[in-house]
Amino acid sequence: MRLRVLFEKQGALRYIGHLDLHKIWERSTRRANITLAYSQGFHPMPKIQLASALPLGFSSRAELVDLFTVADMDPHQAQAQLQAAVPSGIHIHSIEVIDPARPPLQVETAASEFEVDISEICPNSDALADLQLRLEHLLIKTSIPRERRGKQYDLRPLIEQAKLEDGKVLRLRLSAREGATGRPEEVLAELGIAFEDTDIERSQIFFRSTEVSL
Repeated sequence: MRLRVLFEKQGALRYIGHLDLHKIWERSTRRANITLAYSQGFHPMPKIQLASALPLGFSSRAELVDLFTVADMDPHQAQAQLQAAVPSGIHIHSIEVIDPARPPLQVETAASEFEVDISEICPNSDALADLQLRLEHLLIKTSIPRERRGKQYDLRPLIEQAKLEDGKVLRLRLSAREGATGRPEEVLAELGIAFEDTDIERSQIFFRSTEVSL
């Protein structure tokens, strides 16, 4: 059985990396008395699939994990058992049964939306107007060459949407493509903003066929 879990990742868990989050779900299912299926081969691993990795320091209202269980379960009962087992900082919004034949969660993910709190760096209308101008200049570019881990890539086609809202939030919708994923800290760097000076939260995950949001 394949269970898709929609959950929040908040508080101190913002500083938990992708691999550690994988281990958290492995331990939590064990505490919740939910038996996971294992992969085949010389080194069997529990079948857990997370959506695109969330950078350290970012919170999220829309994280996803697929858990492959040995036995069929009622999703509401599974949610109750898991919520009692996960650490503080994780809140499960829903669990649904997914067709096991669907593509891996990472493959289905098409884009993510992030909310960047800019209230600290734009305390007045002049600062906000300056940021709006920089954003407009960024979006009219046809190419934004960047380098990550020694590899060159073009950031511009990964920016699907970027706009200021209410003078407090920069909303970014960034693509997740094979071999290239848009990252909000890269966009902020192009705008001359240190991401450490902001609070960044993933608010939605978009699939190639459907959308996951709260």
